[in-house]
Amino acid sequence: MKKFGGQEVIGGNIIVRQRGTRVYPGVNVGMGKDHTLFATAEGRVRFHDGKQGRKYVSVDVMAEAAE
Repeated sequence: MKKFGGQEVIGGNIIVRQRGTRVYPGVNVGMGKDHTLFATAEGRVRFHDGKQGRKYVSVDVMAEAAE
C-alpha cells in the first residue's frame, strides 16, 4: 500500500510499505523495523528529493481551521 503525494493521513497511517530503503523518512515520518514508513502526525503527504539523490517522504501539518 502506498499513499500518493497530496493525500491526507493521520498519525499511524502507513505511507509506504517497502523492503530495503528506496524511500527515506522526512519530517513527521517514522520508519519501522521492516523499513515501512508511517505518519507520526496528521497532515498531507509530500514526496521530495534530498541529499545524494535520495527520495524522501514528509507529512506537512496543516493549520487547524479557526472556529
